[in-house]
Amino acid sequence: METDSYLINNILIQKFIISGLSLLLLVSGSYAQIQEEEEKPPPTTRILFVLDGSQSMYGRWQSDMKITIARKLLSNLLDSLQNVENIELALRAYGHQYPFPPQICNDTRLIVPFAKDNIPTIKHKLRSITPKGTTPIAYALEQAGYDFPECDNCRNIIVLITDGLEECDGDPCAVSYALQKKGVVLKPFIIGIGRNFAEAFDCVGTYFDASSEAEFSKALNVVISQALNSTTAQMNLLDEYGKPTETNVNMTFYDNFSGLIKYNFIHTMNYKGVPDTLIIDPLLAYDIVVHTIPPRRVDSITLISGKHTVIAIETPQGYLDLKMESRDKTVRDLKCIVRENGKMETLNVQQFGQTEKYITGLYDLEALTLPRIYIDDVEITQSHTTTVEIPLPGIAVIEKKANGYGSIFLVEENELKWIYNFRDNISQRETLVLQPGTYKAVFRSKYSKRSFSTVEKIFTIDSGKSVNVKLYR
Repeated sequence: METDSYLINNILIQKFIISGLSLLLLVSGSYAQIQEEEEKPPPTTRILFVLDGSQSMYGRWQSDMKITIARKLLSNLLDSLQNVENIELALRAYGHQYPFPPQICNDTRLIVPFAKDNIPTIKHKLRSITPKGTTPIAYALEQAGYDFPECDNCRNIIVLITDGLEECDGDPCAVSYALQKKGVVLKPFIIGIGRNFAEAFDCVGTYFDASSEAEFSKALNVVISQALNSTTAQMNLLDEYGKPTETNVNMTFYDNFSGLIKYNFIHTMNYKGVPDTLIIDPLLAYDIVVHTIPPRRVDSITLISGKHTVIAIETPQGYLDLKMESRDKTVRDLKCIVRENGKMETLNVQQFGQTEKYITGLYDLEALTLPRIYIDDVEITQSHTTTVEIPLPGIAVIEKKANGYGSIFLVEENELKWIYNFRDNISQRETLVLQPGTYKAVFRSKYSKRSFSTVEKIFTIDSGKSVNVKLYR
């Protein structure tokens, strides 16, 4: 007996250990999955500095020449970026290769391409830029669009530093528009040295006026701060009571300027029971579509870099449950068209036996039965389930001695309403699923050349029952 007890205890201990290990593996697996979800890499921010190297940059300004001040302040900025993660830098210049006159309007070159840890190279190359020529800003921007290698998880930013306006009859506004519309770059930053060029550059991007060395240094730092600061947003999906209780719906963020898709999120409540915080790019304005049925949309949403923005949109929802009186194998995959009340556009095709969420309001339903069942003014209310139930259909087995032509009609108060046309190229037996009611079958063999040979049969369909309809005399 003691041996048996010892064996039983050993077995129980082994089972406990195995259960514990299984639980540990399950918890570890769940934790690993959570870790994997949280470790989605942040995007790489790629900043291309486009520096004016035209003849006018030799001009005296404040404490030194413009080009000397630009080199010094840009070098100081680069030093501050040495330890910043997920950043790549590049340098392009224009007006620095050919003297003026003559006017060379394709004078621009990528001096240092994008790479990691290339700040020492950029600082070294800055010292070699010698102002010489004209100011082909539009052409330089156009070429800058080719400086960004293909990347699936990158933010492309241009910082243009100039002391003058376009001199080659180009259109910087049109070039910038095209680059943004194609999604090549985000809205550029422009720093104007010496005097205010806002009127000329507001259409190109976000303009900063550097009227002094101090303002130039401040503008550089503000630009980098806006480009790199994490910005958060919170989507409050409001119910009918103005509370942010709606959740678990997809949201698409479109670039308001280009129309390109930037983000897709499934709305989530965090562990505190409030809408989860999103980290999104503050350099864009967004059009946001919440994919409720029907969808809800807000346009031209802007964010302030480094600040938390709460975006609220009314999405009150309830449920529609489609049922059949007694569902069995007779009917499979029966569907129903759902439309907004009084409109013809199809919102959804919902299957019977399923429950779906809709924005609160009135809807018109069209059950794809034979014959169709139309149910109008179905009301969906906040957080409530509206149930719509239809009768279980029956089955009509149509038997013909030969293929031919004819139809099924619903008999209503001595009026025939067309329901279905027989198929003249399939077998001589057709099985139809019909709603309860009285029907008339009208048929003529394809081999008969006399209308007098038409056969008529009235039959009744009861829920859940079958009837044989013989279309011959």
